[in-house]
Amino acid sequence: MEFAGILIGLAVVFGFYMAWNIGANDVANAMGTSVGSGALTLKRAVILAAVLEFAGAFLVGSHVSETVRKGIVSPEIFASEPLQFVLGMLAALLAAGAWLQIASFKGWPVSTTHSIVGAIIGFGIAYGGLQAIHWDVTAKIAASWIISPVISGTISYLIFRLLLNRIFFSANPVAAAKRITPFLVFLVFVILTFVLIFKGLKNLKMDMNLGEAAAVAVGIGAFAAGIGWLLVRRIQTSHEPSPAPVRPFHEQSVSRSVRKASKHLDRMRHLTDGPIHEEVVELLGRLDRLAEQVPQEPPQDEATQAPYQTVEKIFIYLQILSACFVAFAHGANDVANAIGPLSAAVQTARDGQVLLKDNPVPLWALGLGGAGIIVGLATWGWRVMDTIGKRITALTPTRGFCAEFGAAATIVIASKLGLPISTTHTLVGAVIGVGLARGIGALNLRTVRDIVLSWIVTLPAGAILAVVFFYILRAFFG
Repeated sequence: MEFAGILIGLAVVFGFYMAWNIGANDVANAMGTSVGSGALTLKRAVILAAVLEFAGAFLVGSHVSETVRKGIVSPEIFASEPLQFVLGMLAALLAAGAWLQIASFKGWPVSTTHSIVGAIIGFGIAYGGLQAIHWDVTAKIAASWIISPVISGTISYLIFRLLLNRIFFSANPVAAAKRITPFLVFLVFVILTFVLIFKGLKNLKMDMNLGEAAAVAVGIGAFAAGIGWLLVRRIQTSHEPSPAPVRPFHEQSVSRSVRKASKHLDRMRHLTDGPIHEEVVELLGRLDRLAEQVPQEPPQDEATQAPYQTVEKIFIYLQILSACFVAFAHGANDVANAIGPLSAAVQTARDGQVLLKDNPVPLWALGLGGAGIIVGLATWGWRVMDTIGKRITALTPTRGFCAEFGAAATIVIASKLGLPISTTHTLVGAVIGVGLARGIGALNLRTVRDIVLSWIVTLPAGAILAVVFFYILRAFFG
């Protein structure tokens, strides 16, 4: 193919540029909750994420790459003009990367998957019309964008409700946390290990069957649970045991609810008159009498009260563990957004024809994508972290653990099924799930609204930019 060397060089540069912007924007999904809750400093989060993002991209990233590079646009229509296919993939990489750079600069947590899928659809329609797109595959991907936040939100909600019932509602939260922590460690390691090794390490020629994968996963989970048990035993606190049981966490919630109801009724009292005003005054009087029977909440926040401070200290370890889980899962899934088009463009330019059969994603491409993600999260990643970690709902290590675990379980499973789901959708859904477990008032609905709007804008933005860049590249290369 004419200009093959130049095209391959551009593919490598654009692919790295896209991976850089993935790291810059989506790092918030992997580490934003950990930094927001205080479990990790920004520097430590970047170092930890760098190692695990690269590992996920290099070891498991090829599964989703196949879907992105060949499942959305039909390669057959480019069989007679492979150059147009290469130019389209280059345009998609450049368009998605440019939009992500704009969003990262503004601190918007947009979806990198939306960006690249929209870009591929854009150049595909520009070249071959609507029939150039595999709409069945595209519909499956679009459905996963809706399903994934629902699944992750449900998992996170259930886990946090479990922690509330088993730990925060108990008379001795510290003792309860020490009992349940090894089981949570076991669960996290079993799921992570099972998903990784069960048909997951084909790149390293380590393909295990179901029974072998389950046995190894349970063994690693048991070993990790043992270490977790030893670690929590070392935590000393003057709040355990206590001669008088700590007032249950739900009583604190009742106290806050009474104060909120009184505040709203008092506002109504000033806005009404006549019979409604009299009814409101009567309700206020009854509420005041009820408030006298409810123990008053201490002035400190529940996450910093003793012994809840010790509980949160225990969950710092689990939050860091779950952060590693999310970082690995993110690298496994989102590297495809850069490596899928890169691999397709390089192989087509090198061979002079569009590959219609499955072909292994080169390890060097996975490595390049992982490296780009690392550079991006180390430079501009902090810009988006604040939104995920602090602006949706107040996070503590317990809440952050539940959100990250729910998101990671959804992301890694999706990467094994070849679904390029949105990590942003998944993590935001998980954080919302944790917030809903404490009541809708715990959510910043304005931030949630702004995030959803940015998701809606991203898909057409990627498509429009891809069409523009596609025609510019055609003008240069014919």
